[in-house]
Amino acid sequence: MTTDTRQFCPNCGDPLDADPAERPSLPEAAGKRGKEQKLCDSCYFDRFDLVDAPDRIEVRVCSRCGAVHRGNRWVDVDARDYTDIAIEAVSEALGVHLDARDVSWQVDPEQVDQNTIRMHCRFSGLVRETFVEEEVVVPVKISRETCLRCGRIAGDYYASTVQVRAVERTPTTEEVERAEEIAHEIVADMEATGDRNAFVTEISRTDDGVNVKVSTTNIGKKIAAKLIEEFGGSYSDSETLVTEDEDGEEVYRVTYAVRLPPYSPGEIIDLHGDDGGPVLVRSVRGNLKGTRLTTGEDYEAGFEEGDAPDARRLGHVEDAEETTLVTVEDERAVQVLDPETYRSKTVARPDYMDPDAESVPVLKSRAGLHVVPEQDDGEG
Repeated sequence: MTTDTRQFCPNCGDPLDADPAERPSLPEAAGKRGKEQKLCDSCYFDRFDLVDAPDRIEVRVCSRCGAVHRGNRWVDVDARDYTDIAIEAVSEALGVHLDARDVSWQVDPEQVDQNTIRMHCRFSGLVRETFVEEEVVVPVKISRETCLRCGRIAGDYYASTVQVRAVERTPTTEEVERAEEIAHEIVADMEATGDRNAFVTEISRTDDGVNVKVSTTNIGKKIAAKLIEEFGGSYSDSETLVTEDEDGEEVYRVTYAVRLPPYSPGEIIDLHGDDGGPVLVRSVRGNLKGTRLTTGEDYEAGFEEGDAPDARRLGHVEDAEETTLVTVEDERAVQVLDPETYRSKTVARPDYMDPDAESVPVLKSRAGLHVVPEQDDGEG
């Protein structure tokens, strides 16, 4: 008695050329596909598709900034055109049959119009030791819209305001300009890390300072802290309820009120109850530090005085005028020409003064005539 061990194709009934166990095995990664693996080659290839491709792919891009929507977020791609983006989208959407091995493919993009790219994709590989190839055409539609970030910018959205003011004075041009620079620098640093929620909404100068509106409370806090680090002073914050979000959570805006010290570097002040002579302010970070105009010695305010010792303003170092150095009398005194009367006058000789100079800068104020340090004009 003989037993026929041949197997037959479940689709057409023809005998299979070889027992499945004797057929060339596919790589483990290809896996088994049930009944499909038991079909004869003819029926198998009748049903076979090397590539599974969608009818169309849509790529969402922001018409303002060029960002591309991926998954559930917008991503900056810095692309001049979207051909590479379309190729990437197609490669992610296409599926290659599990039984295929040694697969290779190439794509030939065809720009139909400004918003449509037709992708001609050619695939080849080995299936059941048979070379197969297939071509599919996938249209890619570029859908232009506005991303969340650009929508917020267009709508003047902001979450915090930094108000830069100064105690008993108006912030200097340098302080105002630096506040603006700091805002843009912090935003640029955050954008460089991929934070798309970082932007400056508005900067407005006022008679008493500058207001900086930014997109997050974190940016506002960083700006305020950086200003205090550079210029001294302090800041406070206050919240204002503006609305509720879609989840019913309260949404607040935060105002950071920066108060710069009453004196700024470059000012010359006369300390009350102090007979050491006027002081040129050098720094107000932490506590006020400066230089005595009478001797050139360093001055530092006490802890209790901080950055605001009791004093009166005499002027600014930039107000100084160049005048003739007549003679050096001794280690403590020199004669200079009064820039108003042009008469020779004896004044204190600070140690920063060059005794061989022909002329020196002087400031005339209620406290008298004083030689001030030479200022760096920034040239050279």
